[in-house]
Order: sequence, then structure tokens, then C-alpha cells
Amino acid sequence: MELKPEQLVAQLGLDQSSPPPLRPAYLIAGPEPLRVLEAADAVRAAARRQGISEREVFEAEGNQREPDWNALEASFRAPSLFASRRLVELRLPSGKPGKEGAEVISGFCADPPPDVVLLVSAGEWSKQHGGKWSEAIGRIGQVAIAWAVKPHELSDWIERRLRTRGLKADHAAVQSLADRVEGNLLAAAQEIDKLALLSDGQVLDVERMQALVADAARFDVFRVVDAAMNGQGAQVSRMLAGLRAEGEAVPALLGMVVLELQRTATLARVQARGGNLAAEFKAQRIWDSKQPMYRRALQRHVAPRWDAFVAQAGRVDRIAKGRMRVGEEPGDAWLALERLLLAVAEPRAARLLSAARSG
Repeated sequence: MELKPEQLVAQLGLDQSSPPPLRPAYLIAGPEPLRVLEAADAVRAAARRQGISEREVFEAEGNQREPDWNALEASFRAPSLFASRRLVELRLPSGKPGKEGAEVISGFCADPPPDVVLLVSAGEWSKQHGGKWSEAIGRIGQVAIAWAVKPHELSDWIERRLRTRGLKADHAAVQSLADRVEGNLLAAAQEIDKLALLSDGQVLDVERMQALVADAARFDVFRVVDAAMNGQGAQVSRMLAGLRAEGEAVPALLGMVVLELQRTATLARVQARGGNLAAEFKAQRIWDSKQPMYRRALQRHVAPRWDAFVAQAGRVDRIAKGRMRVGEEPGDAWLALERLLLAVAEPRAARLLSAARSG
């Protein structure tokens, strides 16, 4: 049976003095990174509570497109070196193990070693991703899918999370927070954690909520860039319109835009030459919860295009400051910035950059 990540966390019994024993395998996948990360963290925490101190992680590295399936299969059958049981993690950003990987996973599930708990996590998932391998996990373990929270579900999600933090809020206050975070679960989680520190234990009404919570729904540059990286073109346009209406200046926004484009261009070059992308994420201090966003962006564009985006950001800056090079035509800096970020979000919009350069 497919669970929600929150249901899996509850099943693991982290708040119980005698939690149930871990099952042989878990699959946690979906397009909502925060929910995937927290459910996987709950499995890791449950493993530690049950004395599982040894942990192995398998994922694609270097010029490999897939994990080393032979090494994974060998690990399943090898005895634990330092502990009686091990947690073996398999990370599949695309959610597709391929034929060989599916056979290895299915083979594990057919005869799970008593000293291994398998945790498979994936950053992408749809009805087409599953197969015999995921069904095999479901038969001996648990499958939890972190579907994106729909707009009409956000208030309930926020209310449940408030309760887990020992907070109470009336319906209007919950809706106020939902309106502010605009579907960004990470922003909502951060604000709720802040409320847990600042609240006096009373039921939160709208006035108190607004006094305690920063305006997380403000159309700031961080969320604009995230929307572009996540392929959300419509949100990019709407947020930029909000920033412009608030009187923001394009040069003030470009610092973060250029930083993220340069960072992604570096990641793209590492990936293109078959380097260790996981190590580069670590070097750039990109958290696990943010990595799926970059991986999705890298799938949309090849490395040279990311370098072109960085160059285009320089052109936007020159337009905004009126410092055009010889042969360059002046233009609307806001329009140029929108075209750039829409091209990041949607490969088909790259033609808009050509229009911007010519107009």
C-alpha cells in the first residue's frame, strides 16, 4: 500500500519508547524534496535507534549514469564489518533504476538479507516510474510517495505541521500563512519552526500570526531564481511583475541571479566531463534538499547553454546601468531579465534571448 511520507514517519514510531522493527526495504520518492528528505531522515533515525550504526550509500558518480549495480549486489551479500546490521541507501534522482538496477532490487526483495535494511530514495516520480522492482519493495517493506501538495491541500498540511511543533492556530491564521508562502513547503517549514520559538503557547490568530511571521510570500529574488531552476515559467513572470511593482531595481536582483547561474554552470561542466557531481555539490555547500532542483535544471540544458546564460546576465546588467557595448542596442532591463529566467525555466524559451539580443 502506498503511504504518504507523513504516514510513514508515524509508522516508524519515533515518539514511542518501543518503536516497531524496521522492515527490510523502503522506497521514498516524489517531486516534493522536503517531504522526501524528512521521510528518509525518519528512516535513518529509526535505524540509529535500533542499533544500526553502519551505513552505505550508492549513487551515480563520475562518468557513470547509474550506480554501480555490481557493487550494490555484492554489498547485499557481504557480511557487516562493524555492526550486526546495516542501512544501505540507494539514491535514484531520476526514479528509474533501468533493467539491471531493477533486477538487483527485485533480487534483494526476493531474499532480503537479515542484516540489511534497504532505503531507496528518488527525486522524481510518476505513475510511469513504478514497476516490478517497486512492487517488490512494497511487498516486503513500505512505499511512500511525496506528491506535490496541491493549493487546496496546503492549509491542512500547514495545520498538521503546526500541531507537530506544539502550536495551535485558528483557520484564518493558517490560511494567512498559506497565502504568504505561496506553496513553498520549505518556506512554510522555516516559518513554523520560527513560530515554535517565538510563540507564547496561545492559539495564534491572524494578527498574532502576521506579527510573528516574516513575509515569506514576498516576491524576492531567491524565490524567483528557484522558480526558474524548477522550470516554473509562469511563476517567474508573476514574481518579477511583483518585484517591479514593489519598486525593486534590476541591478539589486542580479547578484543572486548571477551567483546561481555561475554555480549551475560549474555543476554542468563537472557533469559534462564525467566528474563527481556529488562531490561538487558538497564543495559548493548545496544541501541535500536543494540538490534535486539543480539536477532538474541540469537535465534541461547542456553545459554551453549555462555559460551563455551567465553571459546574458551580464548583458542584462549593462542594460540596467546604461553601459551598453559597441553594437549593443539598449532595451528594457526587466524584459531582458524575464527572458533570461524564462529561458532557464523552459528550453523552448531560449529563442527569446535571441530576440532580446537583437532588440
